[in-house]
Amino acid sequence: MGKILTKKEVKRIIQLRKHGHSLPEVRRITGHGSSTVLKYIRGVKILPKFQELWRSKRKSSVFRAIRAWRNAREQAEKTIGKIGKKEKIIIATSLYWAEGAKKDLSLSNTDPALVKVFVECLEELKVRKENLKVTIRIYDDLDREKVLNFWSKIIGIPKKNISNINVLRGKKKGKLKYGMCRIRVPKGGDLLKLLHSLADIIKENMDAPIV
Repeated sequence: MGKILTKKEVKRIIQLRKHGHSLPEVRRITGHGSSTVLKYIRGVKILPKFQELWRSKRKSSVFRAIRAWRNAREQAEKTIGKIGKKEKIIIATSLYWAEGAKKDLSLSNTDPALVKVFVECLEELKVRKENLKVTIRIYDDLDREKVLNFWSKIIGIPKKNISNINVLRGKKKGKLKYGMCRIRVPKGGDLLKLLHSLADIIKENMDAPIV
């Protein structure tokens, strides 16, 4: 909840906005937080004579954002470099550590990119895609066939290899466009122990508690 301001302070914020100042500028000039400023500038129209100034600031802001994303991408590429077998095994370990079940070697997620990366990284641990047990959970407002086609393509397996679709009552279209995919490695006890051990080694190297 934003701070309650005096009428004079509110008038000052509104005036700054009418004169073409952006949210960060109003915040900087007045010393108030974003939520407080946003509360009072929402719906305030920029005066006609300041519209051109306002548009130029917005354009400049877009250019800065594009440049920042480009710089971030370049830095990320230099940082990661080539992803080899060791890196893929660490990625598989990290994804399982964060998203996996604790009693069996399985991972459930709605993010297709995350699922695909996990499956691809498991291959470095000698897990073949055709041996995976794949199940899908969807709500009854989603197209079953479309969901099957989507996940079979993401994982790289035939539709017939998806063993089950669990249909729940309700409508989640938009939030869960393709439902949730669960990847399980049957008879993965030894690999499960390996991933837990790898996670423990990561913790030890980071001097983190092992629980």
